[in-house]
Amino acid sequence: MQQFKTTVLLIDDHPMLRNGVKQLINTVENFQVVGETGIGSECVQLALELEPDIILLDININGVNGLDILRQLRENNISSRVIMFTVSDDRDDIITALKAGADGYLLKDMEPEDFLQSLQQVMSGKLIMDSAISNIIVNYMRGEEHTTNQVHDVSSLTPREHDIFNLLVQGLSNKLIAKELNIVESTVKVHIKSIFKKLNFKSRMEMTVWYLQGKE
Repeated sequence: MQQFKTTVLLIDDHPMLRNGVKQLINTVENFQVVGETGIGSECVQLALELEPDIILLDININGVNGLDILRQLRENNISSRVIMFTVSDDRDDIITALKAGADGYLLKDMEPEDFLQSLQQVMSGKLIMDSAISNIIVNYMRGEEHTTNQVHDVSSLTPREHDIFNLLVQGLSNKLIAKELNIVESTVKVHIKSIFKKLNFKSRMEMTVWYLQGKE
């Protein structure tokens, strides 16, 4: 029986780094790098063609803003888990990535074993980010909640939306949610759009951080 592999697309304009990351990822038996590029204009098309499970995306790519690429990926309804993989720990970059739909935020100075563990975690349904970045996000959200009085009323969800919400905050992908609930992936996407609108969230990460913060 052929083993299912988690597929990865690398988007970074440094060939040596891409090569090193690819070699590192390919040392894990159930992971495979299926594509790579350092050209901003190729990113969305590659993602559409390859449909990878994970996209590792840098913020700066040959003069192209990786956050703009992230927005384009989401506008094209690409359901891959998009992880920002960058040297930038700038608060504005982190918050912008969060709002644009990133599923994680990792810094390039992390240890190789921690990096591989993070990739394993994202596919097992966990939110991944550096602890310092997590603190930045939580502090930002607390401040925004205070100034805007945003309401995240989970009771406004329908029973089906509530089922999907519970799986979303566990970190499950659209494909896994569809499989878990025995519905088609396109239906999951429609429900997620409604959930974000009702709960005033712009991304999975933003919603999950809020959920985890409430459980502390």
